[in-house]
Amino acid sequence: MRRKIQLTTRRELTTAVGQRYQAADRIAKKLILGEFTKITGYHRKHAIRVLTAQPMPPRDRPARPRIYREAAKEALIVLWEAADRICGKRLKPLLPQLLEAMERHGHLQLEAELRTQLPKMSAATIDRQLGSVREGAYGGRKKRTALNRIRKPVAVRTFADWTEGRPGFLEVDLVTHCGERAIGSFVHTLVLTDVASGWTECVALPVREQTLVVEGVRGVRRKLPFPLLGLDTDNDSAFLNETLLTYCSEQNIVFTRSRAYHKNDQAWVEQKNGAIVRKLTGYGRLEGLTATAALRRLYQSSRLYTNFFQPCFKLKSKHREGARVYKSYERPETPSQRLLASNDITAEAKERLQETLEGLDPVLLLKQIREAQDTLRALSQNKTPEVVARDVKAFVDSLATAWELGKYGPPTDANQSRDAGGVVGRTRLPKSGRSCWAGCRRGRTWKPRRC
Repeated sequence: MRRKIQLTTRRELTTAVGQRYQAADRIAKKLILGEFTKITGYHRKHAIRVLTAQPMPPRDRPARPRIYREAAKEALIVLWEAADRICGKRLKPLLPQLLEAMERHGHLQLEAELRTQLPKMSAATIDRQLGSVREGAYGGRKKRTALNRIRKPVAVRTFADWTEGRPGFLEVDLVTHCGERAIGSFVHTLVLTDVASGWTECVALPVREQTLVVEGVRGVRRKLPFPLLGLDTDNDSAFLNETLLTYCSEQNIVFTRSRAYHKNDQAWVEQKNGAIVRKLTGYGRLEGLTATAALRRLYQSSRLYTNFFQPCFKLKSKHREGARVYKSYERPETPSQRLLASNDITAEAKERLQETLEGLDPVLLLKQIREAQDTLRALSQNKTPEVVARDVKAFVDSLATAWELGKYGPPTDANQSRDAGGVVGRTRLPKSGRSCWAGCRRGRTWKPRRC
């Protein structure tokens, strides 16, 4: 029988059971021995020897004689500081040259024995000698966080590693709806984009929490027209945690991550963050369950409108000539068209996609999106949403003249506040500088402090 417990556990169990075994009668010993062999996997004869053995007294091992005295440590500290506190592996080859230079300029005078010992000191010994000094200099030993422990087994995937042409490998990211203040609790959007087809799903989360992220992934997985094969996230702790890692392991989903501070490793989902989420919702602050429910209603309509009626480009190839990069793109297609043309999608999935496409009304979806945006606009301004149900015919008639009203921005578009005066993008000019803005646009330099 194989041993199912570790060596340290077996030793602790032997100590605890051995006292009972030695004090028990013949029948009790038989029962204890049988249970002990089942747990540890020992042979019965070996188990008897282990349980009846007397503990060995601890042996006093003589301490190793110290080679380097306190004077060597003090000289090493001076050399370490002179080398700008580099590690032992880098300081070791530098010691002979550094010693010679400091002695030549009169900065250090060592005894002959100490002068011979220091260059022979190994890199590991240097680090041991300087261990307590480093902790005092840097405020203690750096603790290894749980995120580093989880990040280590997750493979890194860069933008150049996407060679799969079949759908199912999704990039994942979180978009915050905090407005200008990233404090308190606010709504987040979980964005998942398929690299092969561009199919995008958005999930509104009331707060940033790893359990809600897994529930969002689980809900998206049920809606996808293809099997979920892999997830690629950034290094956010909302993704790199035991909850999501365990879920991917149990569901046989490939889990990878991008490099830290390399957003181009997630270029596909980053593009959708602006082209879909920010275009629909803007940059305002959304918080609470009411705003989350309104955002979910918006995404219910937008997912169908985006994936079935919004063609997108896909990079085909690129090459560099000198300082210029030439890119060629495939013919613009909707994500659903790419899935219907893919050989990796089953016939049943293609039939469901075709049936869904035939039953969709793009104008009705757009009307639902505009109504959901109006609701979000009111919530972001702390107003009560007005329920104005226009019929589809009136909405279709308004499309002919909608261009006269200008751009229909998201619920918190910067253009809305620009009409009030003194706004550049999303940054408001001081009142003293607004009069100078017109002159600045005519070519003069804006200097608000002189106004």
